[in-house]
Amino acid sequence: MSKILIVEDDTKISRYLELELKHEGYEVMTAFDGKSGLEKAVSNDCDMILLDVMLPLMNGMDVCSEIRKKSEVPIIMLTALGEVADKVRGLELGVDDYMTKPFSTDELLARIKMVFNRRKSGKSDKSDTGSLSYKGLEMNLATRNVYYNGEEIQLTKKEFELLEFLLQNKNVVHTRDELMKKVWKYDYVGETNIVDVYIRYIRQKVELKYNIQIIETVRGVGYLVREE
Repeated sequence: MSKILIVEDDTKISRYLELELKHEGYEVMTAFDGKSGLEKAVSNDCDMILLDVMLPLMNGMDVCSEIRKKSEVPIIMLTALGEVADKVRGLELGVDDYMTKPFSTDELLARIKMVFNRRKSGKSDKSDTGSLSYKGLEMNLATRNVYYNGEEIQLTKKEFELLEFLLQNKNVVHTRDELMKKVWKYDYVGETNIVDVYIRYIRQKVELKYNIQIIETVRGVGYLVREE
């Protein structure tokens, strides 16, 4: 039986989620502020965390950051905030998915199952020990280190995966929707400018710094990397 920790300060929402999850066969723990949520997250062997952003004592972003220092447990962020910047920050910290309040129970349950399935399938993908090379850029897929002419480049997990996907699929224009599905593994209807944000991060860290072009923008369509 999978164990899910709900960190939500609204007691009505927390109780409702607890009942629904128990009805679906999950074991449930609850916490009503960020500090106690973090304590339960690191001291209990939970299988997933539903984490609200706006929490007393310690906000959800800081809780997520601390959890990620110790654990890769799946996290779904529950938020009333709709700003792309908040979602980007959560994704940078290692959030697996987002649910914006108000949300339907059916959608949340579907997202929970999807994250569990994605994590299971992702474990089998870790065996890739190859590397990718392009215009002096080297990506080690086993260690996830990136170098340009021998100098190491610090990319976040999602930046690495986005660049890896584009390099592995050269000469094909990938739409923002497709990149969200292939790299993030789920749909964000109306939120595909998150892709633009991450492309900009990569360009700042690689293209602008070393004066090379790797990712090409196809106006009105998406992005691609062309064969050398």
